[in-house]
Amino acid sequence: MAENSSTPLHAPVLFQEKLRPAWWIWLVALGLGATAAVAFVPVGLQWGIIAGLIAFGLIAFGLISSTPTIQVTKDTVRVGRATIEREFVGEVTGYRGSAAYHQRGPGLNGIAFMCIRGWVDPVVRIEITDERDSTPYWLTSTRRPEELTAALDGVMVQFREVPQPDEQPAEEPQAPAPSQPADQD
Repeated sequence: MAENSSTPLHAPVLFQEKLRPAWWIWLVALGLGATAAVAFVPVGLQWGIIAGLIAFGLIAFGLISSTPTIQVTKDTVRVGRATIEREFVGEVTGYRGSAAYHQRGPGLNGIAFMCIRGWVDPVVRIEITDERDSTPYWLTSTRRPEELTAALDGVMVQFREVPQPDEQPAEEPQAPAPSQPADQD
């Protein structure tokens, strides 16, 4: 008997991105493998080569297996291992430059869900409106923030400097305090 074709098994994907490591991360992994090789060369050249290959292999496995995927369909949003229905997605805002730095640092809420990769500068903030969820928002790195925010009907913050919390607006000049007469001897 044929399955009911009126309900699709998989909703069409509106946006998908894997946050793969940058090229320079692979150079660091290669350098760490070479360091392991050098450490084992005194035992024997073949042991050094084997140690270097094993170290690089383990680092590469860790990098590949921990690569998160961002996926948006008409029904759900998935960032890494976290998934939420689109009905619980509120305001979506993308950030680049100093605004992204502010979101990852001084402006970060400690209980927000974060999927941050140090080699990806732009971030997108996805507000969570589910009353049963104490997470106020998700913050995820993405190389394509304009596309992700568009897929979620959000907006991009324009390139502008974010004011630092220690910067105060200029105060009006005040009258100098009355000076005290000097002591006369």
